[in-house]
Formats: sequence, C-alpha cells, structure tokens
Amino acid sequence: MDFSLSEEQKALRKMAREFAEKEFPKYAKDCDLNEKFPHELHRKVAQQGLIGMQIPQAYGGAGLGMVESAIVMEEFARIDGGLGVGVWSADFGSEAVVRLGTEEQKKRWLAPVCSGEEIMGAAISEAGAGSDVAGATCEAKLAGDHYVVNGAKMWITNGTVGRYFVTLVATDPANPKRHERFSLLMIDAQSEGFKANKIHGKLGVRASDTAELQLDHVKVPKENLLGEAGKGFYYVMEFFNNTRIGVAAQAVGIAQGALEQATQYAMDRQAFGQPIASFQMIQQKLAEMATRVEASRQLTYKAAWLNDQGKPNPSASSMAKWFAGETAVHCANEAVQILGGMGYVNEMPAERFYRDAKICEIYEGTKEVHKLIIARSLLGRIKG
Repeated sequence: MDFSLSEEQKALRKMAREFAEKEFPKYAKDCDLNEKFPHELHRKVAQQGLIGMQIPQAYGGAGLGMVESAIVMEEFARIDGGLGVGVWSADFGSEAVVRLGTEEQKKRWLAPVCSGEEIMGAAISEAGAGSDVAGATCEAKLAGDHYVVNGAKMWITNGTVGRYFVTLVATDPANPKRHERFSLLMIDAQSEGFKANKIHGKLGVRASDTAELQLDHVKVPKENLLGEAGKGFYYVMEFFNNTRIGVAAQAVGIAQGALEQATQYAMDRQAFGQPIASFQMIQQKLAEMATRVEASRQLTYKAAWLNDQGKPNPSASSMAKWFAGETAVHCANEAVQILGGMGYVNEMPAERFYRDAKICEIYEGTKEVHKLIIARSLLGRIKG
C-alpha cells in the first residue's frame, strides 16, 4: 500500500500551489465583495493548462485523472474557496461529454472550454428538484429535427458566464418508470429563449457565478443529445461520482487554509506574555483540525483513485464529500475562534473561509443525503 504521490503529481501540486499563492490574492477580496466571476484569472488558469484536467489531450485537455483534478482544486481552495470553485468549475459538465459524447460533439464543445475561450456548466437542479433529481420537470419535446425545451433550472454554476450547459430534461415525462423519463441535452446559452438570472446575496463562494436559468421554447438540435434518450438520470448519478469528489477536494482545501492561518496566528499572537499557541486549549483545537483535515484528504484521494481505476464507488464518494464538508465547516469555525476579533473582519481570509465552507455541506447532495447513501450501501451488503 502506497500513500505517496507520484513525482508528476507532486510537481502538479507545486505548480498549482505557487500559481494560487501568487495570483488568487489579487482577486479574492474584490470578487467576494462584489460577487464577480474572475474572468481575467480564468484566462490565466487556462493558460497554465489547469482547466480540463480530465479532458483527453486530443480535445485540448490535460488527459489526467480525478486524483490530479482533486490536487488542483485543493490547492486553489486553500487560498480562496470562491475563486477555487469558480475557475476549477469552468469545465463543469465536461465529464458527461467525455463519457457520452460523439467524436464530433467532443471536438465542438471541449476544445474551446480547455482554451479558456468558453465556459461550460451543468443544469441539473430545479427549484423543486435538488437532492431529488428525478423530481425535475424541465421538459423537452421532440419536434422534427430538434427538441423544444421549456422549464427552469435553479442554482446553476456558471449560469450567467457559461456558453454550453449539459441539461437534464424530461423527454418522456409520462413514463411510469420515474427514472427513465430523462435525457441529457447540450444547450447553447446563445439560443433564443434562453435567459440567465444571476443569484445575488450568497453567504459564500461569491466569486463562483450562480444563476437561475429560464428556458422558454428553446430549440435544441437533435444532435445535441448526449448518450441515449431515457438514460439521463443514470448518467447524472455517474456524473455525481466525479463532482462530489471535487466538492470534497474543495472542502479539504478550505480546511487546510483555515488550519494554516489559525496555526500561524496562534504562533504570532501574544497573550499573558506568551504566544497563544502555548496554551493547551489552542493546541487541542489545532490538533483536532489537523487530524480531521488529514482524514478528509485520505477519504477524498481514495474516492478519486477508485474513479481513476474504473471502479467508481458512490459510498466512498459520499464519505469523502460528507466528512470533508463537515471538516471544512469545523476548521473554519475554529480558525475564526482562534483569531478572535481578527477572524470576524475581512482583513484576514478567516471570515471568508468561514462563509465559503458551508456550501460544501449543501451542494452536490446535502450531507444528510450522503449519509443515506452510505447507510443504504451498508444495509445492502447485510441483506445480500
């Protein structure tokens, strides 16, 4: 059993870390306060070859695996969770294109995303269908050589900045088999009837663009169907195996950043004539934070490794996503507590870590849903 990274992975981590440490602080506070997507930073990330990590080189990507993608996300979120998810998710949805797309579809949609020319998104959730994916009602009716799409999508990452959206639609809404009603269509945001309304006032990750999509008689060519009609729900479940690991890596990065800031502050801050790091209560907090971070990292990398081995494991992904998300919230909270007043103002990144952490327990399936997935896996083994 070998827990070490390869030399190539170590070099990737070093490159991503140095890039994030140099570039992210230039944009972090402004993009957070003003809810701005970091377009300039996005272009710089693309120039570094850090977008499209899992997209094959033939289509402009790096041709690497989920482990490498998780490494990059962790290093980005270590500096700023909002910027991290903002630029890392610029190819959101590309996993489905790589997995299901025809050669022509891959060439058309993946290359401009990898180059930074365009941004992709995945439109799955709706106002009444979040964790209950099969509750989606956005409908697509076949009319000759195209589909006509009507409905709305909610909480869509890259909603107002994206060009292409992998969209879950009901192509057979009357099918008594609930999970076989859906298909995946690639929808171009420049289509007539497509409208994106930016969501303002988010608690955290404000540099990541989030929107509601309104689809009013949007015409989508038949050739934009991804995979087979009627299998959209199952494709989304496979897609989540990947994206949930990404959220886990984001959470690990936020937790690591919070730990590092709390540790440094504890060594610098003097109270009663000595650094507060000399107090056992502070040491206990730091020890618990460090242990949770390491456990979360190992869960995340194991889930990523299983994906790369062609053995995706929903239970492993759920363990990583739930525990890492909870760890991010715990560590960010403890960092603010250790920094005291300095943790409560935006002069230090601690308060941004605090706000950015919470979403890791919510999107890509709430922590409650992931506990159910893990439990059902266990009970299934007992029954079998």
